[in-house]
Amino acid sequence: MTSQGQIPRIGVIGTGHLGSLHAKMLAQIPSAVFVGVHDTDPARAEQVASMHGVRSFERREDLLAAVDAVTVATVTSTHHNVVLAALQAGKHVLVEKPITSTTEEAQQLVDLAASRGLTLQVGHIERFNPAILALEPLKVRPLFIESHRLAQFNPRGADVAVVLDLMIHDIDLILSLVGSPVDRIDANGVAVVSDTPDIANARIQFRNGCVANVTASRISQNKMRKMRLFQHDAYISIDFAQPVAEVFRIVDEGDAQVQPTMLLGKIDQGSRKRLIVYERLEIPPLNALLEEMRSFVNCVATGATPVVSGRDGLQALDVAAEILRSIESHTVRSSDRG
Repeated sequence: MTSQGQIPRIGVIGTGHLGSLHAKMLAQIPSAVFVGVHDTDPARAEQVASMHGVRSFERREDLLAAVDAVTVATVTSTHHNVVLAALQAGKHVLVEKPITSTTEEAQQLVDLAASRGLTLQVGHIERFNPAILALEPLKVRPLFIESHRLAQFNPRGADVAVVLDLMIHDIDLILSLVGSPVDRIDANGVAVVSDTPDIANARIQFRNGCVANVTASRISQNKMRKMRLFQHDAYISIDFAQPVAEVFRIVDEGDAQVQPTMLLGKIDQGSRKRLIVYERLEIPPLNALLEEMRSFVNCVATGATPVVSGRDGLQALDVAAEILRSIESHTVRSSDRG
């Protein structure tokens, strides 16, 4: 635990690809003391530690004893045990997505963090994507959402289905944008090169009437991370990779607050004179992972609520689990017909 105003001491558990990036970002944050790292592979931990002039801890318990908080970037199947140990030791935690493998495990961690007054943040990094941050001044009330997240196959994420590996990024974003309970999910998917679905599509219907059509694949030739939002007065296109956010919307002709990049046309019908305008939003030059880490450090130091809380991570995982159940039910019915 830290006292307000005290610079938090932070360590990294897991020094693979993501963990090494966690270490790189933490080393750039002056409002935190980067203490050290731990990994089940001591040689890898030592390599990352030496790059940043910090200590490599052979035992996880020794790292936990030396810090106020940790970031966890181990494989998904170990998230529950690692985070549980950290919370039981009284440490704040940022854990990579998905929060755990099962909703039961996630609920236990959320409840434990709440009971002990500890920060539990989940690494849904797209919440910190500059293209998403650029939407904050807008009134985003989507009625239909379409997202595509495509990647080339990488064995690093193949320990879980593509729904938990890639699609969960968009699930979390969509839940935060819509802000309404899920009413129905219908999904399908196919395992092509691994034992779990490598490509999946889900149709998510919300209580407020919004519908999201979400596609994820990890067997694509080309990468894509795009989302389109349709609402009563606007169409918003987001490219997370670029990053770019474009808005096509209808505004009153005399709206002085609107400074469009381009005027696309006029609507003269009725008493209201309206314009169809195009805006390419200004994207702040930010590193999403660095912003995520800074946000976590601030939460640890001040007690602020995380942008992506453990409960947010649980809700995204719950929807992902329902998508997987829907895929499984379709798979069973298909095999019965065969």
